[in-house]
Amino acid sequence: MEAMFLLIAISLVFVVAIGVAFWWAIFAGQFDDSDSAAKSILGDEENE
Repeated sequence: MEAMFLLIAISLVFVVAIGVAFWWAIFAGQFDDSDSAAKSILGDEENE
């Protein structure tokens, strides 16, 4: 029973850490320009 409480506490810490990382990524602008990477592979530019 003690192991279950320990695992629940550890999982809550992980959930909070992932939530904070996602919150930071949203407000840091990580998802602002998601189209340019997808369109860059379709271009006909040759880098030599």
